[in-house]
Amino acid sequence: MSKTPPLTEDLGNDVYQIDTRLAGYTGIAAGYLIRSSRPCLVETGAANSAPLVIAALAEAGIGPEDLATIVVTHIHLDHAGGVGDIAAAFPQAQVVVHERGARHLVNPTRLLASARQVFGPDLDTLFGPLLATPAERLATIDKVGLVDLGDGRRLDAFHAPGHASHHLGLIDSDTGDLYTGDAAGIYVPETADVRPATPPPDFDLDLAIASMRRFQAAAPNRLLFSHFGPVTAVSDTLERSIEELQRWVSDVQQARQVVEDVDHAIAMVRERAAARYPAFEADAAVAEKFEHLSSVAANVTGIWRWLESTDRPDPTSLGRSPNPN
Repeated sequence: MSKTPPLTEDLGNDVYQIDTRLAGYTGIAAGYLIRSSRPCLVETGAANSAPLVIAALAEAGIGPEDLATIVVTHIHLDHAGGVGDIAAAFPQAQVVVHERGARHLVNPTRLLASARQVFGPDLDTLFGPLLATPAERLATIDKVGLVDLGDGRRLDAFHAPGHASHHLGLIDSDTGDLYTGDAAGIYVPETADVRPATPPPDFDLDLAIASMRRFQAAAPNRLLFSHFGPVTAVSDTLERSIEELQRWVSDVQQARQVVEDVDHAIAMVRERAAARYPAFEADAAVAEKFEHLSSVAANVTGIWRWLESTDRPDPTSLGRSPNPN
């Protein structure tokens, strides 16, 4: 019988990975504690992960009055669903979010309604309810900003849309760690595959590629994926993320030329993806848990909607975005 991985892992330089056990799975969703002189939590996980995250913080010596900052890369429920719970448990902590997502943390009604349309009754078991965060607890970032980690250490934050319009990238000034959220896709540690994260309604290929080019330009030392874990092969992984994203978009574009509905496109892209990820497909447990996290259906639907809003008849032209720098 395999041993359950620990809830918390020391990644060095006062950085700790917290496995938030999304939907009961290990190894698909992470938050990160930076235990600096101004302790910071990057990503809260889902609402139903909040008790585990609070316990992990306590185990790391972070009591109710100690946490200085809670940062979410974006407001999707697997990343920010626990904000209200964590903010209540740590009353001194400021909550940092992109300005486009702030109002949804203050009043989550529309965000939850939109998520329920996608997940239906599974929403409650997957994520739990997002509790409101008082507006006075929020600090917002637009294009760029910083999070004070104390003693001159900081997170440099910048807008990284494409996966979502309210997405931030974060880089640690001391370590060079880049917190990618979902902007560089999904990293599968068991197989070292990189898969896209292109859910509706916000996906935009050009913005997504521009965001990853900005990640490259930041020259990080390590990537800390929210899904899932640390990656030191920075250049190779980001380039593969870009290439894989372009390939999925090209596959959906080609499917749209021969089928009339998204369900048939999903089946076609699923077959092509299975052929490209043999190790991933061979491990049924890994494939199942990552399908829960970032399903082929959700990815294809997001790409399909983006293509409907654009005029891109030639798949080879997709994603030729200028370098944002």
